[in-house]
Amino acid sequence: MKFWRLGVIGSPIHHSVSPQLHAAGLAYLGFEGNSKRVDIDEANAGKIREVMGLEFDALSLTMPLKVVAAALCDELDERARSLGVVNSLLWRDEKLLGASTDGAGFIDSLRGEFSLSVADMHVVVVGSGAAARAIVDSLVREDVHSVTVLGRNPKTVLSLVDQYSNVVDHSVIFRPVDLIVNTTPSLSREPVNAVMQGVTRETVAVDITYEPRRSPWLERHAQLGCRNTNGLSMLAYTVARQMNWWWDSDIPGSYLLPALLQAIE
Repeated sequence: MKFWRLGVIGSPIHHSVSPQLHAAGLAYLGFEGNSKRVDIDEANAGKIREVMGLEFDALSLTMPLKVVAAALCDELDERARSLGVVNSLLWRDEKLLGASTDGAGFIDSLRGEFSLSVADMHVVVVGSGAAARAIVDSLVREDVHSVTVLGRNPKTVLSLVDQYSNVVDHSVIFRPVDLIVNTTPSLSREPVNAVMQGVTRETVAVDITYEPRRSPWLERHAQLGCRNTNGLSMLAYTVARQMNWWWDSDIPGSYLLPALLQAIE
């Protein structure tokens, strides 16, 4: 039986719980293997091709490598080509393959944790980086009614607005807001005095970060009465998608989430 050499790379990487999720996925399928963390920053992204095949068979990627790694791949899946980002790498037949599972994992987590369909919803996404791009793309694919992007970088916000007919910038916010998603780590750490206009107790609030587990942003929405979750559920479902892409398997995100919560206790 093949011994799978897995890992997660990015910078900083010491906090990543992906190795625990990889271990759970290997156990679920009865595969042999291990997983480790490797700190590689954007300036040293070229090392990815050096280690793939020699030290690793498959990798999970985190910031700041999701964009630069896409350019290193020989082949990309459809979503990665569309977005220009990857979060999953696989070495196969002497080629580096890349995929993006962040957006699909986010949608899976909404279904799994809230039994929620985003079809016809009005959504606000805070941030316009790589994770936000993947989430916006998947929301559009799931027939969301509108997505308002609130970002500090006008260029990246405009690129999303120009790409999709039902994605708008901060100048237009449809109310009430059915779902609000924070993708900005800095906002997770800042005190929040009030929720955005249009957010009500019926709104679902998701902070895709998970350090701290209950951010000031998420706590404020919880106090309003919103159903809410941090990024751990998205992480579990996203990594399930990654491993299923690596192995053409059917590991459920709902199986990985308890293993993840146990690992971080």
